[in-house]
Amino acid sequence: MEEKTLTYQKRQTLKKEVGKTAFFCLAFGSMIGVGWVTAMGSWLNDAGPLGASFAFLIGGAMIFLIGLCYAEVMAMLPLTGGEVAYAYKAFGVQKSFIVGWFLAFGYLSVSAFEAISVGKVISYLIPEIDFWPVYQIGEEVVFASHILLAFFFTLLITWFNYRGIQAATRFQVWLTIGILIAVIFLIIVSVNRGSIENIQPFFGTQNNSWKGFLAVLVTVPFWFVGFDTIPQSAEEANTSVSPKLLGRLILISIAAASLFYVFLILSTSAVSPRENIIDAPLPTAAAYQNVFTSGWATNIVLVTALIGLLTSWNGFFLACSRILFALGRGNIIHSSFGETHSKYGTPAKAVLFCGFITFISVFAGRQAMTAFVDVGSFCMTIAFLGVSISLLKLRNKFPNIHRPYRLKYGYTIARLSGLITFSILTLMLIPGSPVALIWPMEWIILIAVVSAGIFFWYFGKPTRDNITKEERDRQILEGFT
Repeated sequence: MEEKTLTYQKRQTLKKEVGKTAFFCLAFGSMIGVGWVTAMGSWLNDAGPLGASFAFLIGGAMIFLIGLCYAEVMAMLPLTGGEVAYAYKAFGVQKSFIVGWFLAFGYLSVSAFEAISVGKVISYLIPEIDFWPVYQIGEEVVFASHILLAFFFTLLITWFNYRGIQAATRFQVWLTIGILIAVIFLIIVSVNRGSIENIQPFFGTQNNSWKGFLAVLVTVPFWFVGFDTIPQSAEEANTSVSPKLLGRLILISIAAASLFYVFLILSTSAVSPRENIIDAPLPTAAAYQNVFTSGWATNIVLVTALIGLLTSWNGFFLACSRILFALGRGNIIHSSFGETHSKYGTPAKAVLFCGFITFISVFAGRQAMTAFVDVGSFCMTIAFLGVSISLLKLRNKFPNIHRPYRLKYGYTIARLSGLITFSILTLMLIPGSPVALIWPMEWIILIAVVSAGIFFWYFGKPTRDNITKEERDRQILEGFT
């Protein structure tokens, strides 16, 4: 049978409108999110203030090693979709799809987490918003008002990303500035009103302190993921941003996020005894409410949390659309995902798909939030492992390729990064492990992800088979083939 060749009139490209400040805010704003408000109670209960701080410092160091791998390979291949391009050049179509698909769901899991969280955060600012209960999952009531809130904010995020990356990143920059101002205020309050006695005991209970430390450590990939939003939009950098600078911005954003989490864990612990806040729905807000007789400080925490939620949501939403765009542009999945809007130059169909899946996930209710965290961490760790292995392969396969950001001891760092990520994946899969995925919900979500991936792989087969390798190389790697 004669091979068919799909020929594009031109390679679909995105506008080059992102500067260095926007890149940093995209990464940092995505990493800080809202977990420091919603998950603080479990961090303090499981690991204690110092245990949780050490978990984030050690986890941050592990992510920094992964970030070093990203810095080299991204500067080598500054292309939309990041990991999709790295795995494709190193290993080909199948492994590129596997890495891209799991990463896309990892991003969508954060988007889903934020969509569910938005009602929770706003309900503490405006308690009257909890009305019109429609059904219950476990002990959690799902309110129609929360679903409507999620719909509104999903629509807002989708609209910004549909209109163009300049609108999305401008939104990100201003929100990130707002978070930093508020957090500096909270730290000052902690220094003035906090007490070292409140931080004690420093670790979790004697029987579960080690398990608690591991339980927090294994979720760090979920809380820190966001630095890799830079590679997803690397192709959209303006002329003032070099590939080498992008690599440095990845590392700076990881270091900044590590300090952010540690300062907030210690600050929250210092202003209120642990037993008063760990069972609160929003422990960080409860801690500052204990300091002041009025609710204004609590409202600052909640507004900051809402802003952090939006920065994280916006960053991951943007990154997911770029992963799907890269897969579609290379005809690895259906080519419609690789089309750009005629007016806005955005991956419009990929953006709309991300908005639809995000909104649908809201119906799972708050009961699913922890499951999204754990399964999302697993999926993102697969992508991190893929980058480490891709770097090793590219160094061996293309020793003379131009590398603007060249790592010292690059092979050692890539192997260590791969070992760390593989170990985390193993711990999450072994039954009886303190950090194993929990049956049934987390395994059901993971099985659904794999099943959807299989569907997308076979659904994209007609267009995948209707393109030559040379044309796919041009679509994914043009300029870096």
